[in-house]
Amino acid sequence: MGTPKKKKKNQTPESQFHCDLNLCSKNKDLHGAISLYKSAISNNTRLNHQHFNALLYLCSNSVIDPSLKDLALENGFLVFDQMSSIGIVPNEATVTAVARLAAAKGNGDYAFGLVKRMGEYNAVPRLRTYDPALYCFCEKLEAEKAYEVEEHMCSVGVTLEEPELAALLKVSAETGREERVYQYLHKLRSSVRAIGEPTAKIFEDWFCGKKASEVVEVNGEVGKIKEAVLRNGGGWHGQGWIGKGDWVVNRTKIDLSGQCCSCGEKLFCVDIDDKETERFAQSMASLAMEREVVSNFREFQDWLEKHGDYEAIVDGANVGLYQQNFADGSFSISQLDAVVKELYNRSGKKWPLVILHNKRSRALLENPSHRKLVDEWVDKGVLYTTPNGSNDDWYWLYATVKLKCLLVTNDEMRDHIFELLGSNFFLKWKERHQVKYTFAKGTLQLQMPPLYSSVIQESEKGTWHVPIAGDCTEESEKKWLCIARPSEVLQNKETSQKGDNLCCDDKLLRSCTSTTSIASNNTSHDILDPSRTCENGSIAGKRKERS
Repeated sequence: MGTPKKKKKNQTPESQFHCDLNLCSKNKDLHGAISLYKSAISNNTRLNHQHFNALLYLCSNSVIDPSLKDLALENGFLVFDQMSSIGIVPNEATVTAVARLAAAKGNGDYAFGLVKRMGEYNAVPRLRTYDPALYCFCEKLEAEKAYEVEEHMCSVGVTLEEPELAALLKVSAETGREERVYQYLHKLRSSVRAIGEPTAKIFEDWFCGKKASEVVEVNGEVGKIKEAVLRNGGGWHGQGWIGKGDWVVNRTKIDLSGQCCSCGEKLFCVDIDDKETERFAQSMASLAMEREVVSNFREFQDWLEKHGDYEAIVDGANVGLYQQNFADGSFSISQLDAVVKELYNRSGKKWPLVILHNKRSRALLENPSHRKLVDEWVDKGVLYTTPNGSNDDWYWLYATVKLKCLLVTNDEMRDHIFELLGSNFFLKWKERHQVKYTFAKGTLQLQMPPLYSSVIQESEKGTWHVPIAGDCTEESEKKWLCIARPSEVLQNKETSQKGDNLCCDDKLLRSCTSTTSIASNNTSHDILDPSRTCENGSIAGKRKERS
């Protein structure tokens, strides 16, 4: 048997209180903690910030237990008053705990007032700090006060997540504020890929309610709505409610072509909007010039302005070195040529742009069996060689963003340069623009971007499609909410029935090109259609070999 631990001798009242309080916290023993606290106060035991926060945290967590709620509220505020009276300045954890106590008492104003005074303590609020006041106001249907909390959150840079947005959506729906409901639908769209079941219930309750059926069309200008859809990257317009009458709300699935099995409408492969794209390109150029020779990258930018008629960019090194990590492996120009030709044929005889480092292109030119092909690429404007000392990643990435076209690469883009671009934003862009590839027994297969994005979508007809989060990994088996007005459901179904006569490949092809073909002259998915004719017969500007 082991020797039992001896108690520490000469332990101070403060250290003894600290040990005992930790034990109460571990065991969630509110009664024991309050007894300890009262004994410490009567004995003038010196308490520090950590002690007060531990007591407040235990009280704030105990309010959910009906048998402990009154004890927690009464003593929690006494602890906070004592803490303030001896001059201990609250921090974020203190304010959060006391705000939770206030909210449990139904006093959202007190909870919010604590948050607004945090500047006096040089403390910075977090999302959890605002939650007590926000949820309290929402539960009491004090919508305007809830909106004020949201505005304050935004002013200090705190980002709302699904639970907070869902609470604001619910209070807006229950108080009949249809404009606010519309705003929060879009805030959820921009921040949540798939909603949870509690949020789905709020959607269903609103659209099945009387107030939603009374909401009439805010903006019926078809041209303006179409322009907004294109400007926003597809999948939403944000111009307001469309249509009249009751809504039809169904739980449904989306087929592999991106067509809703309930209303027949096609979903978009959602891209970042024009403003985001431009900011993305400018940010990338700035980062590139911090790390590249400025004159070299500016020369590339100038060249791209003059020769920007490309629908696909190819990461030449990535393709040429694919599966070449064997004894006799080297840069495979045949693989690169296969990608170039496939893109050319799919795009209606339009050449892609291959970005390749100078040292690799020189090595290819020095090989007599490769020189003719490389010379042809240079002559046709297919090849741009980056200078010595450069990182060609910056070049092919910038070109793809600037031209809003496809990028052929298997690079997962997880290096430090890609981390600088922002994870969520960058992932959204990658989903829309990256084309991966394989060579199965020497045969090229391109893996195009998905035909539709699994995100909340608002169509130009006013229909909403909302993915519901779940354990299913197969896209075709995922649950969606389809929310439409009856006239649109009938119209969409008639259109989809006419399209059922198309072969499967044609339907897949049209679903992809139809959602993006009017976005810009450099529309990325035009390249999917091998039958598309090139409106401008001229080839891209020629690029001579760099020295």
